[in-house]
Amino acid sequence: MIPLSNPASDQRKITNPDGLYNPVSSAYSFAVSAPGALVFLAGHWAGDIDGNLIEGDFAAQVDRTLENMAITLAAEGLGFEHVLKLTAFVVDHDAETLNAVVAAESRIWGDRPPAHSLIPVPALAGPGLRFELEAVAARPVITEQNG
Repeated sequence: MIPLSNPASDQRKITNPDGLYNPVSSAYSFAVSAPGALVFLAGHWAGDIDGNLIEGDFAAQVDRTLENMAITLAAEGLGFEHVLKLTAFVVDHDAETLNAVVAAESRIWGDRPPAHSLIPVPALAGPGLRFELEAVAARPVITEQNG
């Protein structure tokens, strides 16, 4: 196998927080960033620490997904206020699922939501999984103020 990069020169920061299961065996990481401001969060879903889908309805999946995303953001030293862009993937999308997504995200972002795309899909990676959310966040830019 040919490596994609030299680990010694790889400037990416990989984040797989302790509060979530380890996704490396599924060939992804929860967040990756490079030197600079942007942090890319992989599709988060309603999994427990062992990687099992939680029980509950669609709204419960949305809430747990956002809780999991908060864990990854915190591991990067960020919060929801740093999220610039969301992409949601929804199985069996209809007015009920849209209302659940809007309600949960409105509780977090209020009248300052990030850019957002919602993509209806026929299926996601595991049985029973109906909601997945990925994001792009940005670290705050620190500037010196001359006095």
